[in-house]
Amino acid sequence: MPLYEHVFISRQDLSNAQAEGLVEHFSTVLSDNGGKVVESEYWGVKTMAYKINKNRKGHYALLKSDAPAAAVQEMERLMRLHDDVMRVLTIKVDTHAEGPSVQMQKRDERERGDRGDRPEGGFGGGERRERPSFGDRPERSGGFRR
Repeated sequence: MPLYEHVFISRQDLSNAQAEGLVEHFSTVLSDNGGKVVESEYWGVKTMAYKINKNRKGHYALLKSDAPAAAVQEMERLMRLHDDVMRVLTIKVDTHAEGPSVQMQKRDERERGDRGDRPEGGFGGGERRERPSFGDRPERSGGFRR
């Protein structure tokens, strides 16, 4: 069976338990139609780039599934009809990535407070370069014509 990844955004006024309940609900829809959910992640409430249905934030969730196309179509149909779901994105993938998704890895880094990717003195190696003054520039030829 083909492999899919589904990300959906639900309304911000839902509780965390209700948002996680939506993940379970749509997982059962897939399993009832002959598919299975390999992994699911609840990413939490995140601020969106623009308002959707007068909501500035939303509950984000990811489902990784191994399901036939008919099961995916049924789940998407039910998601689009559900009042609490604002957006749905389904992508067909060749393989599922091992371990947590990038969103969950970012959350782990924030919780630890460890930024291992930055050098000791911050970015740029810790030394500051002086900018050349305007006098160091070569003369321009031509200029603007009117």
